Amino acid sequence: MGLLSIIRKIKRREKEMRILIVGLDNSGKTTIVLRINGEDTSVISPTLGFNIKTIKYQRCSLCKDKGAPCEDTRHVQDYCLNIWDIGGQKTIRSYWRNYFEQTDGLVWVVDSSDDRRLNDCRLELHNLLKEERLAGASLLILANKQDIQGALSPTEITKMLKLEDLDTNRHWKIFGCSAYTGEGLLEAFNWLVGDIASRIYVLE
Repeated sequence: MGLLSIIRKIKRREKEMRILIVGLDNSGKTTIVLRINGEDTSVISPTLGFNIKTIKYQRCSLCKDKGAPCEDTRHVQDYCLNIWDIGGQKTIRSYWRNYFEQTDGLVWVVDSSDDRRLNDCRLELHNLLKEERLAGASLLILANKQDIQGALSPTEITKMLKLEDLDTNRHWKIFGCSAYTGEGLLEAFNWLVGDIASRIYVLE
């Protein structure tokens, strides 16, 4: 039995997922993590290194990515999300590669209201996806700050980031969201958790 098989069996039993959340600075990464964990988001400081959050997450296998809570507990799966929130300042992006090992899901956060930096955002994302250690990770793109007037839509972000050019083997999806209001986050993470689970867990 190979090491990879052993790792997958352990993950299946513990229902753990390692999720890396990255993006340019000021895109809202930390606010998103705090929001989905039900923590206070009134005061946020720039992430100069990394933060780790372990979140207990419930997902209904029948509700798919609808984002609505399920009242039938027979269909609900419990997961443990180990979320690595990595700072996005230009001076520390070269250190992102230190966190790639055993990543199940990659969350790329975009500031949809900052069209001046979308070219940098596209370049950094496509460079990131060249990394072999991230080849099998599910990719969730969050078009954040949809609550801000003039923010680009997920469709516009898709074109600007040239997401249609991604490798056809890559599992990815883009969602519009607001870290400030929480809108769209549950639906987005339900998709991510479901996509990861379909790859690394054997149905009981």
